[in-house]
Amino acid sequence: MALELSELKNELARLGAENDAREVERGSRMLNITPDTGEFLAVLVRFGAARRVLEVGTSNGYSTLWLAEAAAAIDGHVTTLEFAGDKVAMARANFARSGLGEHITLVHGDAGQWLAQAGEDSIDLLFLDSDRGQYAGWWPQLRRVLRPGGLLVVDNATSHAEEMEPLRTLLESDADFSTSLVPVGNGELLAVRNA
Repeated sequence: MALELSELKNELARLGAENDAREVERGSRMLNITPDTGEFLAVLVRFGAARRVLEVGTSNGYSTLWLAEAAAAIDGHVTTLEFAGDKVAMARANFARSGLGEHITLVHGDAGQWLAQAGEDSIDLLFLDSDRGQYAGWWPQLRRVLRPGGLLVVDNATSHAEEMEPLRTLLESDADFSTSLVPVGNGELLAVRNA
């Protein structure tokens, strides 16, 4: 499965890049993470024994496959949230091809509504790669669902630093969180909820 999964990830990365070179409308772009970001996420999942992973922003499922491959190795599970119906259909098909389907729950819906009903302290690692304008508004729920000792990883922290500023301000003013900006891919903001 490993070779086949590697080939699928490479295919999705290539198709995503080709799509994004053509499309100008944000909703039509895949906006995938970089491969080094995928490797980084996989290491974080395994190192932190993050069995309960939440991804906000599925797109075509490329990043989900990195997370799910690592989660599967430690008997974990990824729940991924996507609002756009066309991307949900694309991701579902890619997950079926991956052999990782039993380790992935794909939710088609609004992340804010899902977070509001999610259990407190129910997430070990939360990967945020969605509508950056929503992050600060989601913050109370993001904070609530992440368990003590859990890790928040936010993509595009350097490539879209200005859009990330409201969330960074909230994190930096919260004594329960320790943060670090990691120069991988488009910049990953890491925030650990202090145990």
